[in-house]
Amino acid sequence: MQMDRRTFLNSLGVTAGAAVAASAMSAAYFAGPRPAHAAPPRVKGNVPDRPYKTGHITFLTGPANLLGEPGRKGHIMAAEEINAEGGLLGKRRIETIFADEAAGTDANVRELRRMKLSESIDLFTGIISSGNTPALGPVAEELGVLTMFNDGCTDFLFDKAVPNPKYVFRVTNIQSADGVTSAVGAARAWPQAKRVASIQPDYSYGRNVHEHFMLAYQKLVPGATSVSEAWPKLGTTDFTSHITKLISDTPEVLICGVWGGDYVAFYKQALRYGLFDRMKVATTLAFGGQPHAIGKDHPEGVLAGCHANYFFTYPARGRWPLNDSFVERYFKRWNEYPSFESDGAYTSLYLIKAAVEKANQLAGGWPDDDMIIAMLEGMGINSPAGYVYIRPDNHQGYKDAVIGMTKNDPRYEFPVWDPASILSIPIRDITAPPGWPKPGTTHNESTAAANWLKTTWLT
Repeated sequence: MQMDRRTFLNSLGVTAGAAVAASAMSAAYFAGPRPAHAAPPRVKGNVPDRPYKTGHITFLTGPANLLGEPGRKGHIMAAEEINAEGGLLGKRRIETIFADEAAGTDANVRELRRMKLSESIDLFTGIISSGNTPALGPVAEELGVLTMFNDGCTDFLFDKAVPNPKYVFRVTNIQSADGVTSAVGAARAWPQAKRVASIQPDYSYGRNVHEHFMLAYQKLVPGATSVSEAWPKLGTTDFTSHITKLISDTPEVLICGVWGGDYVAFYKQALRYGLFDRMKVATTLAFGGQPHAIGKDHPEGVLAGCHANYFFTYPARGRWPLNDSFVERYFKRWNEYPSFESDGAYTSLYLIKAAVEKANQLAGGWPDDDMIIAMLEGMGINSPAGYVYIRPDNHQGYKDAVIGMTKNDPRYEFPVWDPASILSIPIRDITAPPGWPKPGTTHNESTAAANWLKTTWLT
């Protein structure tokens, strides 16, 4: 991409939901049950009827459950829908073993090994934390277990931990897209704000959000500088000292990567100190958890990230029927609205379903993992979030990024996006292209994306 910052920002425009990739409409596969009375695809060859066993680890307890629970529900709903059609290829019903990610990285590694070696799982899914996928990815490769991470979005997974993946895939947008998406949204909304503060969870996700946001924002807003940083531990409940320091450093804009229950605690405490009245606030994950976890007391006009890829009110109703029906079914099943984790876990199983069906049509019978992997590489699928593409070079899922401003709406008991504020950003414009050198090869930046932002982006 060769364009200057003004051309780039002006090219985005503000959309109320029309920007769904036209190429998505031609995709052969989609995430959702077959339409009523539609004939099932003709299955070729013999298919065993034994269950298709899946292991799913996510946060079932603790503050991160605000992300883990929607993912669990999205997985369950997809499995129920596929099983209602007889299972994969009409024969193999999905059965899932769940485990709690809150047990910690070492325990998660042991549980993955147990699931494969003792339970003989066919597929591994789930994972929220960026601290866990780099540990689990190499183990999945070692065990030869087909893996579809719903999140755990760190660039480090495919940049360093598993640089040449075979069995490991990931559906949710890559982490560097979070920081860049928020930077684009902030630069578009507040182009004169040059004093930047940052509050981030003190582990890989927060460190990378800070880095990628600043790299992008300083190109979009020349002269922008970092004036304050706060690094609370993940799981922090008292943000008072961080809030008072941020206020005392008088920034014009704050980038916040705090997420889940931590974000709920942060914004409620920040309200008491008037933080939102003293600076503009951009986030990467304010809308990352269960939508109803954010109260009506949340300020309007906050740039609310959703991990760059899904919030249930976008595209606007009637613009993308696949999302309309997904939201309706999800609400009917769980009496709540879906999050990006719901979409990611749901779409993961439908990607597997699509790959299995495609392989069966090509070769017949039940496909082995090598055949399923070959189908997944380069696959595109229509999902509630729009068109999702699995890049063959790094097994990473990509979808266009979205972000918007918070606004109270009488139809909901929580804030949603102001439709007039929503930005849809082509994912190709904010992520390193295929073949970009990985860290440690020709550069020493933390991620391939960081090097791309420094050297090529908007030049």
